[in-house]
Amino acid sequence: MLAAERRDHLLGLLAHEGKIVAKDVAAELGISEDSVRRDLRDLAAEGLCQRVYGGALPVSPAVADYVARQTVAPGGKRKVASVAAGLVRPGGALILDGGTTALAVAHALPQDLACTVITHSPTIAATLLDHPQVELFLLGGRIFKHSAVACGAAAVEAAQNVSADLCLIGVTGVHPEAGLTTGDAEEAAMKRALAARAADTYVLASSEKIGTASRFRVLPLEKISGLITDADPHNAVVEQLTALGVDVLPAG
Repeated sequence: MLAAERRDHLLGLLAHEGKIVAKDVAAELGISEDSVRRDLRDLAAEGLCQRVYGGALPVSPAVADYVARQTVAPGGKRKVASVAAGLVRPGGALILDGGTTALAVAHALPQDLACTVITHSPTIAATLLDHPQVELFLLGGRIFKHSAVACGAAAVEAAQNVSADLCLIGVTGVHPEAGLTTGDAEEAAMKRALAARAADTYVLASSEKIGTASRFRVLPLEKISGLITDADPHNAVVEQLTALGVDVLPAG
């Protein structure tokens, strides 16, 4: 099989199976695992897959910069945000992550809601300035411009000194095997720090993130209270997540 044919075959597996197992492909095509791994390296260099131990997973489309991500699945993000906003109770404390889906949550919060919002996103804080009964706490640190949030040691330390009833975090990938992932190590660490300070943590995941993976794990699936997604409940990956015990809140 020519290299171009192998490439098409691998991309087809990603699209239809949701993963590539290098040893299985090698056996199927009668080639060495080294050849498959080289092909996967080439695909990963083009941003077409996320290499993992033993093979590859579909790459998340949510790794573009903050401005570009605002145009990705805006309808799905609004649906997810509507369900997420309904989890926020009057008088409660909410830790709200940064990113475009979290920004949609900020817009979805009722104008007369009285609660405390803790965030490391200047964009989120600015959005909630016109909510007269929302008390805002902005966690500071080095600004990671890709997602317009504070990250790094100072931000993680600040997060360790707050607590909340609910944490809503965004990720770039949700996969039954890879778990919850994002594209930057410091951002992943900040999300973990935030989630650790809340009684319940729900993940915001519009449908384009389901079944995909990024390089750095945020949390294993068993560490969250639930997942909010507009993906079809009969989607194969959603069904796998449910079978693994994840509480999936539909946002259709």
